Amino acid sequence: MAFAAVILAGGRAARLSGVDKVQLEVAGKTLLRRAIEAVAGAEPIVVVGPRRAVPGVVWTREDPPGSGPVAGLAAGLDALPGGVTEVAVLAGDLLGVRASTVDRLRAAVDAESAGAVLVDAGGVPQWLIGVWRAGPLRAALPAEPAGRSLRAVLGALPFVEVPAEPGEAADVDTPDDLP
Repeated sequence: MAFAAVILAGGRAARLSGVDKVQLEVAGKTLLRRAIEAVAGAEPIVVVGPRRAVPGVVWTREDPPGSGPVAGLAAGLDALPGGVTEVAVLAGDLLGVRASTVDRLRAAVDAESAGAVLVDAGGVPQWLIGVWRAGPLRAALPAEPAGRSLRAVLGALPFVEVPAEPGEAADVDTPDDLP
C-alpha cells in the first residue's frame, strides 16, 4: 500500500497575532517538525503552505493562498504521485500527534470506511488528524474547494472514529494553548 501524507501549514494565525505557528518550538521541535515526524513512513510528505526552510518534503500552495483547508487538501492531493492509496491528513500546528497516532489511524481504516479520524475527549472528530483511502478522499473534494467546510466534505464520507489518547488531539490556536 502506497502511503503518503498531506500536512496543512497555511492559515493566517489570526489568534496568534499572525505568528507563523507551525514554526513555534515546543520542547526543542517546531510544530511542523512534530507533524512531519508523525508521518515519517509516508512517501512523499506534502506540506501545503508558504515555503519554509524544511528539507525532505514537497511544498505546494492552495489556490488562491489562504482559501482554507479544503483548498489546501486539494492542492496537497494534486501534488501526490499516482499510485498513492492511503493518505494521512494532518494540521501543522499539532502538539500531541505522534507516529503511534498515525499508526492507530492507519490500522483502523477498514473496507467499509473511507478513512479514520481521531476523536477528542469530548467526542468531536478532529478532521485534521486522519488517515484516508486516496480514492474516496479525492472523490469527495468539490470542484471549487476554496472556502468550503472541511467538516462538511470529510464528514460526508464513512469513517472510523479513533479515540484520542490524553493530549493527542491538542493543537495551537492561541498563546494559551502553548505549554
